[in-house]
Amino acid sequence: MVNLPDGTEPIRVLLADDQALVRGALAALLNLEPDITVVAQAGNGAEVLAVVQEYRVQVALLDIQMPVMDGLRTAALLRSRFPECKVLMVTTFDRPGYFRAALDAGASGFLVKDTPSAELAAAVRRVQSGGRVVDPKLAKKSLGQGANPLTEREREVLACAQSGTPVAQLAAALFLSVGTVRNHLSSAISKTGAANRIEAAYVAHEQGWL
Repeated sequence: MVNLPDGTEPIRVLLADDQALVRGALAALLNLEPDITVVAQAGNGAEVLAVVQEYRVQVALLDIQMPVMDGLRTAALLRSRFPECKVLMVTTFDRPGYFRAALDAGASGFLVKDTPSAELAAAVRRVQSGGRVVDPKLAKKSLGQGANPLTEREREVLACAQSGTPVAQLAAALFLSVGTVRNHLSSAISKTGAANRIEAAYVAHEQGWL
């Protein structure tokens, strides 16, 4: 625990997670720190953007998988619109693809939700002061895996295809020709080493590429 010097305001934190119980638990833990205060909570990325300026948020803790707008998109928008607000991803999914995508989106750190509370508080302090928080094991795993091999269009098509929707319907929904959709799916299947599009979507999801 860090003592707060006289005249110094606590770090203003926002928590974004679509699970209210998780938000509440994290808020309770962080509010025990004298130099940290949770000033706002959000259930999705759109809510984050709506309140970050109002509450003068200094550090936003974002989950990756949220409805309406996920944490990666939110992080990128925060970087462009509110660069003074630092982003720390706190998620259940320690996938290398998510790790790389989070850093590319402008996040200053990446932690999993089972991180001890003392480490989480230390991470908030570190990113607020301009530093980075990187799990060395995940960083090593990410470097060993390499970058996401899927193109943006392949990710879009594969994400839509994982439900088993017929190709013709996918093509209509994405305003693409059937042949183009098949080509993207074939490429994605090849890059993931999968046997079919359902398996390719599963592999890509597990790696954090979707």
